[in-house]
Amino acid sequence: MQSILQSQENNSRANDPEVVRAEQIRSVYTNTTPGMIATWLAVTILTVGLVYMDAADRTRSIVFLVVMFSQTAARVFLFRAYSRVDPTKVDWKPWALRFTIGTFVGGITIGAGTIWIMSAESLELQLISLLLIFAVTSGAVSAFGAYLPAFYVFFLSISIVPAAWLFTRGSLLYFTIGIMYVIWFVAVAEQARRTSLAFINTLRLRFENVDLVASLRREKAAAEDANTAKSRFLAAASHDLRQPVHALSLFVAAARSHPMNDETRGLLDHIDGSVRSMSQLFGGLLDISRLDAGVVEVNRLPFAIAPLIDRVCRDYAGETAAKGVDLQVVATTAVVESDPLLLERILRNLIGNAVAYTDIGNITVSCHSGERLRIQVTDTGRGIPSQEHEQIFKEFYQLGNPERDRTKGVGLGLAIVKRLTALLDHPLSLQSELRRGSTFSIEVPLAPAGANVVSTDSDSATAEGLQATGLILVIDDEGAIQAAMKSLLQSWGYEVVAAATCEEMLERIAARRDVPKLIICDYRLRGAENGISVIERLRSEYNDDIPGMMITGDTAPDRLREAQDSGFLLLHKPVPNGKLRAAITHLIGT
Repeated sequence: MQSILQSQENNSRANDPEVVRAEQIRSVYTNTTPGMIATWLAVTILTVGLVYMDAADRTRSIVFLVVMFSQTAARVFLFRAYSRVDPTKVDWKPWALRFTIGTFVGGITIGAGTIWIMSAESLELQLISLLLIFAVTSGAVSAFGAYLPAFYVFFLSISIVPAAWLFTRGSLLYFTIGIMYVIWFVAVAEQARRTSLAFINTLRLRFENVDLVASLRREKAAAEDANTAKSRFLAAASHDLRQPVHALSLFVAAARSHPMNDETRGLLDHIDGSVRSMSQLFGGLLDISRLDAGVVEVNRLPFAIAPLIDRVCRDYAGETAAKGVDLQVVATTAVVESDPLLLERILRNLIGNAVAYTDIGNITVSCHSGERLRIQVTDTGRGIPSQEHEQIFKEFYQLGNPERDRTKGVGLGLAIVKRLTALLDHPLSLQSELRRGSTFSIEVPLAPAGANVVSTDSDSATAEGLQATGLILVIDDEGAIQAAMKSLLQSWGYEVVAAATCEEMLERIAARRDVPKLIICDYRLRGAENGISVIERLRSEYNDDIPGMMITGDTAPDRLREAQDSGFLLLHKPVPNGKLRAAITHLIGT
């Protein structure tokens, strides 16, 4: 409905005669000055030449030139006055009248003045004078054609005296020239009419284009506002949903340290699987939000691509073996220059997508060297119809999963691939045919010859065998997360003090003399507090650079940037217990 109203508004503006007239007047005022000055120079030169050849009366010529100069100067001042005022469509009429009066004065001055000073003896000089009038009149088509009334006034005023003079000479030659003058008059008038119509149509088209651009800008702004609103909603909903999922994952991890029978352990495994499914969904949403927020940093390094591909394929080997699908890797010695972590994420999504949609046959990961290294993931799976090739890279879009079965993924993997390849400037392409399989290709820059190759082998060391000791402060405004985090960290051997706010934490640690090894704080707290300010406040209380870790379920782009820039380690809810333990080990060593 809004678009229809905008379109009607644009059309009414383009077809508003007042707006068009105002622009016509603007055009004649803007474009007439050079032609008018050139006309004054031509008339002056001709008059001086006629006087020099004794073909014109000297006194009359002087009077004529003075009048010619005066009216030209007056019209120049009029044009300058217009340029300072720059009238709107409301007051164009007085300026149109002034311009038209000016053209009448100019036309009658040239037409009558040229006849007045003309030699009565020389036919050749008379024809030259008439030729000047013809030239000036023809030039007026382009100068005054934008506003037809002014042209007609000028045309009549400059032509009436010469035409009358020709028809009253009493000679067949002059009468014939007069007839030709009238025919020429009609032809030029028609040309001026057509020029004026073309100019008006051009103006209307320009208005329509300007209004269309403005409409497109409004539509773009509305779309951006809608996208921003969507992001805010997603951030708020994601944060609120992550809180209980994060707490649940902590409780599951803490429960595993307690003795239980097989039936209870099986139930816990099912709960853990559901939590992991929710974590995958939230993780995908977070990745999308971080990429859209522009907070994902690219760290380009030269590294061998083979170990990375082998590692990803090993992780999927069990799944492909269970399906009876052959996962093949074509050996390569290529060294590329890219971000190994982001490139691994791309390959994991592409290979995982191939595994999910291939029920029989094989999946091949190959590399082909050229100006760049083209990495291809080819499968003999179900294939993708050509009309769906663009759609599959959109969020939550899945083929063959109308029931939204979460075991088949959530439809974010290829959307993340699209964003990551754009971020890394690694061109992505797809070739696929229904029921004949698909090939996804990405082009990665090759590393320069002699580059210092970096190892990308993952560090498999965990903290399982380390002695966990020391005090950890936990600040979270959700009571369930406080309890779950405390239970989990204590099961690992840490001493824990948990609180909902910074002030509450200060009260609880006031009597303690030991310095905490780590501060774990939720980034988004109630009120004006956030994780950054809380960690800095607690550091200042101890006068010690205690390691800080923030955990957040927020996906708002501005908050992600602020958290990313704080320098503290940032984890995103729900945090798997293995990742949490590895992060703690990284920060404090035990």
